[in-house]
Amino acid sequence: MTKAVIEIRRTAGALGAEILGVDLSGDLDNATFDAIHQAFVDHQVIFFRGQALTPEAHKRFGRRFGSLNVHPYVKGMDEHPEIMEIIKEPTETTNFGGGWHSDMSFLEKPSIGSILYALEVPDFGGDTLFASQAAAYEALSPGLQATLEGLNAIHSAGREYSSKGSSAQKRQSMQVSEAEGLAGEFIHPVVKVHPESGRKALYVNPAFTMRIDGWTKRESKPLLSFLFEHSRQEAFTTRFRWSKGSVAFWDNRSVWHYALNDYHGQRRHMRRVTVDAN
Repeated sequence: MTKAVIEIRRTAGALGAEILGVDLSGDLDNATFDAIHQAFVDHQVIFFRGQALTPEAHKRFGRRFGSLNVHPYVKGMDEHPEIMEIIKEPTETTNFGGGWHSDMSFLEKPSIGSILYALEVPDFGGDTLFASQAAAYEALSPGLQATLEGLNAIHSAGREYSSKGSSAQKRQSMQVSEAEGLAGEFIHPVVKVHPESGRKALYVNPAFTMRIDGWTKRESKPLLSFLFEHSRQEAFTTRFRWSKGSVAFWDNRSVWHYALNDYHGQRRHMRRVTVDAN
């Protein structure tokens, strides 16, 4: 068992903390795991540096939080289907995850969080932005908060993973399937109450939220457009500069993220596991 004395350093006012003094490759003792878990709940996204994770270690850490997801449209590693390899080759111009979104909100039971590990990073660029949807909700007027709490929204992978969707575009080193005709539609509350922290957060995102339940797309567009613009304000964000061996673990129940695509001609290789809701 690995026993660690950890240090937690916040990265921004709205969300984010870097955790020092932890080796994620070993078996974490319960006290260390509990401290990491609490930091995850408190800060919504946590970061580690200098890690050396085998696929087995990556999955072992993820499974401390819950069962692991096998992505319905992106093929995982042959021997580790729970691990998605996110690769952009130097000749490619489109990246994966290059827009604000919340992972897996298109599922009937959306995920708890995603754990991304960097194997190869560009010399510059390729940062990831994170936006607290709890902070975004808390910044709204009481009147709009009350209105939103009475609404549900329809989520689907159909648009993002359609033949024209950015996530389904052909990639040299990733096998992605199109979701046209396969993706269902699922209803989630517009305001989600975090089961551990109790904080309320907006739960809509530009990639997978299609419309307000019971409203037409035309009726939904003004409200959703306002929420999408509001929710990515700089005051609600933190930014992570990757290095080889870095890990980011974010809470999909209350966090958006955005992978910047500003490193053309360079290779970026990441691995991700996603923790399912129990």
